[in-house]
Amino acid sequence: MKFELKGKDTGSKARAGKITTDHGVIETPIFMPVGTVASVKGVHQTELKEDINPDIILGNTYHLYLRPQTNILKKAGGLHKFMNWDRNILTDSGGYQVYSLSARRKIKEEGVKFKSHIDGSYHTFTPENVMEIQRAIGADIIMAFDECTPYPCDYHYAKRSMHMTHRWLDRCMTHLKKTPELYGYSQTLFPIVQGSTYKDLRMESAEYIANAGAEGNAIGGLSVGEPAEEMYAMTEVVTNILPEDKPRYLMGVGTPINILENIALGVDMFDCVMPTRNGRNGMLFTAHGTINIKNKKWEDDFSPLDEEGTSFVDTMYSKAYVRHLFSVNEMLGRQIASIHNLAFYLWLVREARKHILAGDFTPWKDKMVKQMDKRL
Repeated sequence: MKFELKGKDTGSKARAGKITTDHGVIETPIFMPVGTVASVKGVHQTELKEDINPDIILGNTYHLYLRPQTNILKKAGGLHKFMNWDRNILTDSGGYQVYSLSARRKIKEEGVKFKSHIDGSYHTFTPENVMEIQRAIGADIIMAFDECTPYPCDYHYAKRSMHMTHRWLDRCMTHLKKTPELYGYSQTLFPIVQGSTYKDLRMESAEYIANAGAEGNAIGGLSVGEPAEEMYAMTEVVTNILPEDKPRYLMGVGTPINILENIALGVDMFDCVMPTRNGRNGMLFTAHGTINIKNKKWEDDFSPLDEEGTSFVDTMYSKAYVRHLFSVNEMLGRQIASIHNLAFYLWLVREARKHILAGDFTPWKDKMVKQMDKRL
């Protein structure tokens, strides 16, 4: 993997970059649609590629390990071929899903034993087998195995967990060198900064991760319920330490406003289920605020779904029609909303890139934050 900085904002730490892998170019800042189980929920690959048009999507190690299982993915030739996606894929390590299964798992130094949410069967993730699983999945960018701590989190627990995450990283890197790539293209490992919302721990973790010398770095544990101000403060602490010449990925974040504020702090890559999850519940993000399309006020509004939107759905369908689809529980409504939101997120990060390169990102960002912080 190769990363090049193409420009910096003068009023913030925002950067425009270019990541090149064997599956093509990723222009940053970038938002990665979440394709948890080898599918971005409710979106055809044709719509994903030709309309939403992301350079990279995200898959989930935990879910893909359970279904369809790695033996199926190996037979298919990896996740790219299995789901017919010829662009970049990133897989998370399963650490966040293990965190979310707090009542179904036990964490030890060796790894994590957990019960499947599907059938209750027991499984174990270790740094070593998570590397093997991600080799089998075949993503271009793979994540080190970590523990994602909850919020709020006791300081001493956060410290113990962070040090264990660092030891797990060492094991991941050692084992990955022994584990061959399976599909004829390279895979890049990103380690993950942890430390909850404690400044000294975040600084220590960021130093450790920076010294690991990986080709990119991630920031974890900041989409678990903490106030946005805490997220921004911890992100700034970390980006002040992580090397400038490597891409920075903030995991699981967030709202459109969160994304712009974190771009201003020097983050390059984002993912979140919010565009599709909120879309399925009738929330549409736009440049002028959020729309609850289920509201009665849209019942006879025959204007386009989003006159400024970039997706075909924005001008093909009216607000009244999409509201009707939700009111009769027609799946098409949820699909339209998901496509709209994903297209909006991709438009937002690409517009941010344009303004970074033009040198006026900060005033544009401030204007957009005010506009988007409204209920329409």
